[in-house]
Amino acid sequence: MKKSMVVLIIIAVVVIGILMAGPIYVVDEGEQAVVVQMGRLVNVITDAGLHIKTPFIDQVVRYPKRIMAWDGEQKNMPTREKQYIWVDVTARWRIADPQKFYESIKSINLAYSKLAEVIDSEVRTVVAENYLRETVRNSNIILEQADNADSLGIGDNTQIDLPILIQSAGSREPIQRGRRALAEEILERSRKMVPEYGIELIDVVIRQIRYSDELTQSVYARMIKERNQIAQAFRSDGEGKKAEWMGRMENERMSILSGAYATAETIRGTADAEAASIYAEAYSRDRNFFDFWRAVESYRSTLPKFDKTLSTDMEYFRYLYSPQGR
Repeated sequence: MKKSMVVLIIIAVVVIGILMAGPIYVVDEGEQAVVVQMGRLVNVITDAGLHIKTPFIDQVVRYPKRIMAWDGEQKNMPTREKQYIWVDVTARWRIADPQKFYESIKSINLAYSKLAEVIDSEVRTVVAENYLRETVRNSNIILEQADNADSLGIGDNTQIDLPILIQSAGSREPIQRGRRALAEEILERSRKMVPEYGIELIDVVIRQIRYSDELTQSVYARMIKERNQIAQAFRSDGEGKKAEWMGRMENERMSILSGAYATAETIRGTADAEAASIYAEAYSRDRNFFDFWRAVESYRSTLPKFDKTLSTDMEYFRYLYSPQGR
């Protein structure tokens, strides 16, 4: 009887020990696992649910099944023309083959380090092979808009042709590929490197490109130069328009003055002719009155100009003493 109790107790202890060791384990949704037996991988679990392992021998290593993000650090790197820029890249990835992942990397932290090593190397290579304009622009749309803009309007009715004047040599350089295409190239190059680690790289995005301090000053100087060039173009065109309108206004003024002068001369000639006719008629009617009137008019114009008069005893002043001029 006592022996049976001892056996039952031993069996119960063994069962409890086995249960405590956890022969049954759960793989949650969004997880995958590998079963390692004495350091050797014996099974890969990709489906969620209950699973059985050998207690005390098998070890379950769990990995996320979801898509994960990798955020790189900003790196200072040169472009093809040796202009240094800061590049910030991010990527999305997932564990596609848990067996390869465990055999080559084992942990998520090491996976992030390996991704940083692979992606940063490819980013540096691609940036060094391309010009600065390829990394900062996605398309030539800004140049196409400048080419299609036949005129720039100022005000409501004024149109000035300035597309050539406002384009500097630097801003006219078109891109062949652009930043999005460079990101695709980085992705393709990096994808070739990561499958051996059981990793699938989904995308690589250039999150930010920032000029270095030296390049920033150069870019600002070029922008100021371009803005000054545009301003000078507007000023020059405005001066030209001003000169054109001033010339038109002067020509119109001269034309108006010339027409007015001709009209005035015509009126004056007509008036003089009419006055001469009236004088002639008056002269023919009364010669004495006509002589008197002309003498008085002459006195009015000449006498105020005399500083002094020493004598009026002359024929010219005959009407001062007698209305008949005697």
